Amino acid sequence: MTMLEPPITRQVRVLLNSNYAVAYAVRDIDVDVIATYPITPQTGVVEKLAEFIANGELNAEIIHVESEHSALSAIIGASAVGARVFTATSSQGLEYMHEVLHIASGMRLPLVMSVATRALSAPINIWCDYSDLMNVRDSSWITFIAHTAQEVYDSIIQAYIVAEDPRVLLPVIVAYDGFWMSHTYEPLYLPADRSIVSKLVPRRSRVVLDPENPVTMGSLVGPDWYYEIKYQQIEAMSEAYNVIREVDKKIADTLGRSYEPIEAYLIDDAEIGILTYGGIYSNLLVSVEKLRSEGLRVGALRLRLWRPFPVDDLRSKIGDISTLIVVDRAISYGASMAGPVALEVLASLYRRGSPPDIINFIAGIGGRPVTEHDFIGIVKTALKLGKKGREMGTLYWGVRGVNY
Repeated sequence: MTMLEPPITRQVRVLLNSNYAVAYAVRDIDVDVIATYPITPQTGVVEKLAEFIANGELNAEIIHVESEHSALSAIIGASAVGARVFTATSSQGLEYMHEVLHIASGMRLPLVMSVATRALSAPINIWCDYSDLMNVRDSSWITFIAHTAQEVYDSIIQAYIVAEDPRVLLPVIVAYDGFWMSHTYEPLYLPADRSIVSKLVPRRSRVVLDPENPVTMGSLVGPDWYYEIKYQQIEAMSEAYNVIREVDKKIADTLGRSYEPIEAYLIDDAEIGILTYGGIYSNLLVSVEKLRSEGLRVGALRLRLWRPFPVDDLRSKIGDISTLIVVDRAISYGASMAGPVALEVLASLYRRGSPPDIINFIAGIGGRPVTEHDFIGIVKTALKLGKKGREMGTLYWGVRGVNY
């Protein structure tokens, strides 16, 4: 994120965690229907939204359902009749929704959902990694991964603008670190005048269920047309990239904060790049500066837009670096390269004339911290292993008994 000077509109500085940042954005957007089933660590989102409704700050219906599957089903129904909707989930809750995720995107409904990422059981673990989010990567949901509470707030606003654009009409996830971000407080800016947000997210007409103008949604489709309908989602996801870039500029012009699908730091003259995502990017920035002070030309990259994957941005950002280290926070078990993002990076750069050497590290599984010292160790380990590290494909950082 880049702060632009001067601020475009008057804003107030507040102290919020990322859960509350989601709730304030949903309030300011003025949603109509919220469906909720509480699950750690997203509970604070819907608790705060319930408080806004009780205080008269938000005029919305909140539906307390019996499961995450029902939460997503409820807002699918509400969106199908034209309501602006929201839900939140995490971990096992997101997996319980999995069947309905595909229904939401297949029906082309502009839903928005926040996900405070969390590890999956078994064994039981309530701490942060990105196993839950990576399990839904092929469900045709546009996906942002934020790394600050400010970005969470802005990304929720962006999500509604993108989802409701008639060129897109796909659901959107805004993800952020469970506990590391959902429960820690940071300073951020909110517009002093909430109407600024409503002007950013105007209501748009679309096809909805209406007894006066009957349509069918989610009907049975045989092999003769199913493929063509799914191809429309492919085209919509491709078009979403262009809309996202338009909205990035709109956020910058209105709120004074600039975002890119892949953000970079000290990458222009770097020989080694490190790419990661989520809240640990802040630690990566510190480690890059320390490595630079030791004479190593290292740069940082952060993946903000996970779906659609920003192939051209990645290619332009990496420049002439010789080695790209991808630090993943989830495991694709049995894959030739076990990091989901590393696999995507490898596929994106494969057609490049002379792609950098790609080394994949898995770190932070089950909520294990990834500090600046870990990033420094990762870089020095990659340098020490050299060609051997590249041939290994995936290295598991910090596992007891595993040494490189």
